[in-house]
Amino acid sequence: MPTNLEDRQQITDLIIAWLHRDLAHWEQLRDLFHPDGEVEVTWFEGKASDFVDGSMRMGASDLSTKHLISTPVVTFNGNKAIVETNAVIVADNAKLGLGCSSHNRFYDLAEKRDGKWKLVKRQSIYDMGSFTFPDGPVSIDKEVLGTYPRGYAPLAYLLEKSGFPVKRVFATRGSELERQMRTEAQVWLAQV
Repeated sequence: MPTNLEDRQQITDLIIAWLHRDLAHWEQLRDLFHPDGEVEVTWFEGKASDFVDGSMRMGASDLSTKHLISTPVVTFNGNKAIVETNAVIVADNAKLGLGCSSHNRFYDLAEKRDGKWKLVKRQSIYDMGSFTFPDGPVSIDKEVLGTYPRGYAPLAYLLEKSGFPVKRVFATRGSELERQMRTEAQVWLAQV
């Protein structure tokens, strides 16, 4: 089945619609996923519907986030697609006087069902990050910071200090976890 520009545009719109998370449009965020959708990011792993509930809790906390999303690169196979998108996660906790910027790539599995593209799985590969100090320098616990891979250490540190702990290691640029993620996605894509 050849892909067309309409499919590519629907997927681009789907990815850009992550804006709904930043705007607290919770039902629109839920609608980005198929009912069996999953999310695996630093602070959450599980059903997409539970991710939205967790995002609501985060939205009511001292931690605020913003996602800057680029145009995705899409690899099609019929009604399935792997979608890789550069993004920047900007986070700030005013109470702590601490923020961060984390460069990542969303690595999504999308599927067209009943004529509509939605996400089946959202994962992230973390490339690099840095702290921001909106009110001037604050002390960073280097021992805690050192427990996380460098690719997302500032984000994980800020999440933990804000009450959203990171419970395992996630993919970083060039890591074995990134290679494994890509291999599993290719197997998924090939199953038509």
